[in-house]
Amino acid sequence: MSNQSSVHTLPPLPYAENALEPVISATTISFHYGKHHRAYLDNTNKLIAGTELADLSLEDLIRAVAGKPDKVAIFNNAAQTWNHTFYWNSLRPNGGGEPPATLKQAIQAAFGDMEKFKQELANAAVTQFGSGWAWLVRDGDTLKIVKTGNADNPLVSGMKPLLTIDVWEHAYYLDYQNRRADYVNAVIDKLLNWEFALANWG
Repeated sequence: MSNQSSVHTLPPLPYAENALEPVISATTISFHYGKHHRAYLDNTNKLIAGTELADLSLEDLIRAVAGKPDKVAIFNNAAQTWNHTFYWNSLRPNGGGEPPATLKQAIQAAFGDMEKFKQELANAAVTQFGSGWAWLVRDGDTLKIVKTGNADNPLVSGMKPLLTIDVWEHAYYLDYQNRRADYVNAVIDKLLNWEFALANWG
């Protein structure tokens, strides 16, 4: 294969496919990572091959094509590729629990306490209409929770993502069917990777 057709590569999962069980099954990870994520990546590489966009990093590519009507397909596939890599890193086996102290203080300053933060994050994820994402972001010096539809992400609004929860149906339907709230609450309580969030916040 020429370099142009494999500009971006699929990063390995940061854990085994079954490492997030019982919250997220190996079957879901297999389809979600192995089929959906890979398809977004392959489509991105096909769409930018031989163009001036082929040399850009994924983040720069997303920013370059955001909001351009003739580049919607590139944006959707590139952003979904980035979003999924970020999502896998937002989760870890035996995650959840209490964030590191510096991040916990920032969360308490922004949301009041951890319970209110968790409720607000869960609410953003559950009420995102249709497909999309719920994010904890740094906006200047403050933390916020935002939700985005489809492939959109906070990078294009100048915010710095710390964590995300995928609420596209393919993220949870094999395990939870229509019970999105059960999936979201289990991810928050048992899988969130606070060390990853702290690294992004710093």
